[in-house]
Formats: sequence, C-alpha cells, structure tokens
Amino acid sequence: MIENFDPSLVDWSRAQFALTAMYHWIFVPLTLGMAFIIAIMETIYVKTNDPVWKKTTKFWMTLFGINFAIGVATGIILEFEFGTNWSNYSWFVGDIFGAPLAIEGIMAFFMESTFIAVMFFGWNKVSKKFHLISTWLVAIGSSLSALWILVANGWMQNPVGMSFNPDTARNEMNNFWEVLFSPSGINKFLHTISSSYLLGAVFVIGVSSWYLLKKREISFAKRSIVVAAVFGLFTSLFTVLTGDKSTKDIVRDQPMKLAAVEGLYNGSNGVGLVAVGVLAPKDVDDENKDDFIFKVEIPKLLSYLAYQDGDAFVPGVNDIINGYTDYDGVVHPPVTEKMEMGKKAIAALKNYKLAKSESNTELEEKSLRDLETNFKYFGYGYFDDPYEIVPSIPMSFYSFHIMVGLGMYFILLFALSLLFVYKENILTNKWFLRLAIWSIPLAYVASECGWIVSEMGRQPWVIQDLMPTMAGVSNIDSISVVVTFFLFFVVFTGLLIAEVKIMLKQIKVGPNHGGK
Repeated sequence: MIENFDPSLVDWSRAQFALTAMYHWIFVPLTLGMAFIIAIMETIYVKTNDPVWKKTTKFWMTLFGINFAIGVATGIILEFEFGTNWSNYSWFVGDIFGAPLAIEGIMAFFMESTFIAVMFFGWNKVSKKFHLISTWLVAIGSSLSALWILVANGWMQNPVGMSFNPDTARNEMNNFWEVLFSPSGINKFLHTISSSYLLGAVFVIGVSSWYLLKKREISFAKRSIVVAAVFGLFTSLFTVLTGDKSTKDIVRDQPMKLAAVEGLYNGSNGVGLVAVGVLAPKDVDDENKDDFIFKVEIPKLLSYLAYQDGDAFVPGVNDIINGYTDYDGVVHPPVTEKMEMGKKAIAALKNYKLAKSESNTELEEKSLRDLETNFKYFGYGYFDDPYEIVPSIPMSFYSFHIMVGLGMYFILLFALSLLFVYKENILTNKWFLRLAIWSIPLAYVASECGWIVSEMGRQPWVIQDLMPTMAGVSNIDSISVVVTFFLFFVVFTGLLIAEVKIMLKQIKVGPNHGGK
C-alpha cells in the first residue's frame, strides 16, 4: 500500500474525472455521427442540385454546430485534469500518452477547426465542390481526433511498444507503430466511432419523426430518415463486428473484465452466455450462494465467442485470483504471487536509485535484474489483498448487458425506419414515430454504458498491471478536488441544459429558417 494513502482523494479524483468524461461523452458521439450524415446529405445535394437537400444539410449542420461548440469546452477541461489530478500517472506514462494527444491537437483538431469555418460560413462564398470537400474534412478530422485519443486509451488497457526507464521512473515509447496499431487501440477506436455514428443516426431519425408526428416538413423528414437509417443500419452492424473484436482483446489482455461483465465468479468448460440476468448479492469468494437470482443463458456461447470453441475453459473471478491455465496452455500465477513480484519490482527500483546515489555498481546491476524480472506485475505491489483487483461486478455486468440489448434494438429501429418509408406508411405508424423520438435518450444510455464497461471494468487499474488508480493521483488536498467536482457539476449541467434548450428551439423553428 502507498504511504500516506488518502482514499478520499482517490475517490474524489476518480469521481471528478468520471463526471467530466461522461458529460463530455454526451456531446462527442453526436458530433462524430452527425458529421458524416451531413457530409452524405451535402454530397446528394451537389450531385442532384436539389434545393431541398441543401436546406436539409444546413438544418442538421446548425444542430451539429451547437453541439460541437459545447463539446469542445468539456474536452479541454478533461485534458487539463491529467495534469491537475493525475500528475503521477502523467509522469509515469507522459512520453507515451502525451504523443497521441499532441498529434490529436496538432493534426486532427487543427484540420477539423480550420475547415469547420468554411463549412458554416462558406455557402455562396466558395464553390460547391470545395464546400463539400470542407464538410468531408470536418467529418474525417473529427474521427481522427477520436483515433488518437482512443489509441492512448487503448494503450492504458494494454501497454505495448514501450520500456521502463529506471533513472526517470517513466515509461518511454520505443515503437510508435506498435502503440498506434495495437489491436486494443484500433478495435476500441473502430467500436467507439461506429457506436457514435449509430447515435447520430438515431438522433436524426428521432428528430425527423417529431416533424412527421407534427405533420411538418414531410419531404425533409423522410429524406433525413432514409439517409440516417441506411447509415445507421450499416454502422450498427459494424458496431456488432467491432464489439466482437474488442471482446476478443479483453479475453486475451483483461480476463478479469470479461469475468466481471459476464458475472462469472467461477470458470468452467463450455460456459454459456447470459442474455438476461439478475445478479445475486454475494461476496466474490462465497461459493455457497448462486451467482444469479434469475438468468436466461445460451449454452456454450461465451466459450465459443471467446475462443471459437464451445467447450473451451473460460476463467472466472476466483480462477484469476487463485491462478489458472488458459486455453492456449499459458499458466497464469495466482494474484498473491503477482503481488509478491510487484513488491519485489518496487523494492528493486528503490534499491536501484539508492545504489545509483551511492555508486554501488554491484547493487545497481542486481536491482536492475530484479526490476526487469518482476516489472510485468509492477502494479500488483501496491495491493495487500488479492480481491482488491476485482472491479464492481454489478456495475460492469448491468452496463454491458444494457449496452448490448440496446444495440440489438437499434438495428431493428433502423430496419423498421427503412421499411415504413419504403411502404409509404410511416405517417400512419404513430407508435413508431413516438418510439423513434424516445430512442434518442436510449442511444445516449447505451453510449455511456459502453464507457462504464470500458473504464469501470478495468478497475483498479489506470494502466493494466503496471499502475493502480490509487498510485496515479496528484499529491493535492482532497478538499480542492471536492470543490472543483461540484463546480464542474454545476457548469457542465448548465451547459447541457443550455444545449438542450437551444437545440429544441432550433428544432421547433425548423429547416425553413435561415433562408436558402
């Protein structure tokens, strides 16, 4: 355990970062999703020269602009928090984590912010084709911004392409391409942006359905629904594919997260997938209680999805704690053994610094050997109880299943949208129009649940196996974090309320406002 450890500082620092991240993620997916929908609509306008498509593009562009402006504010604060609240983490990984964020600011955000001016103010000032190119560059730039941020986040989930420098106590990048093309980072990027595209499509369909319910802007609304539904259907299917890829990364790199999201306390061969379930309140190591009060399980499916073998062994929480042999025959030691190795690594680093200061070459070399041998489990040395590495199983399980269930629902929503427009009876299906409107908040619920699974499921790690969350915080007074937590809560809530009010006002005005 860390000396002079303040649990309240860690809890409030985590709460503040979670607050900022979750508010920020209210705005980001809509920006990512709507950008491409707008670009597609403007492409149709340039191809057809139909003024209705221009009106349609400009309307959705206005809503995009409102959301984009407020999203930038929360994103800047989020990045500042790495320095203010998580300085130990920033020091430990700054050479690696800082590079993708710097590239995001220099390249992606610069491109996005440059061409957004042309996109909004270039109508009738530049050629149609140049304006269209600018719109597409804004869409591409927004996704490039997400790429670099998610590459950094993926590295935290599976640190690769680096080496530890004992002289500075920092991880240093030694292979940029390994970091960039890490399967964890790439799959996380693809899954996150495809789910954001899905959210943007749901938003467009929901708002358009409101117009149809009010019998306003019929042609505009139907065209918007067709574009959003086609875009949403393709991206939702891609989301399923990338979600499967991400799950395979978790199987390999974060087995504890997989056990948590499946509510799997004790592993076995031929494990089924729980489609719907209610967890029983129990301690992790209590084998006398059932894991579930109620569940609907598909036999052997989890084993198959994890290893393409319906009879494969999938480890549960207790297997990971006590040690197990995985499907590939790799032996994973018990957590108590990892804790011992972690403590040896921490002690070796201290001894190395001491030997360096005393010019003790023999101790210096021995300490380096011990550090290298045990560094893989460096972060485990901060724990005293093996069960401290278990994340919140209820939070992980329910968030994951809500996300997956809503994802399946959205595929049906997009398919029904296209069917009703094709049959020209969407106006008479008022139940569907109301359902589409209420699907907008459901899309946000699914999106936020995805991040809860990703970040809560890997606790207590800020960097998998190398740095626990409690070791990453800044050495500051917890009171200052509490004060800024509530300050940010008030500010972010005010921004959200302002956005919703401005959005609703603009929607009520409609696409005919603002001229040609």
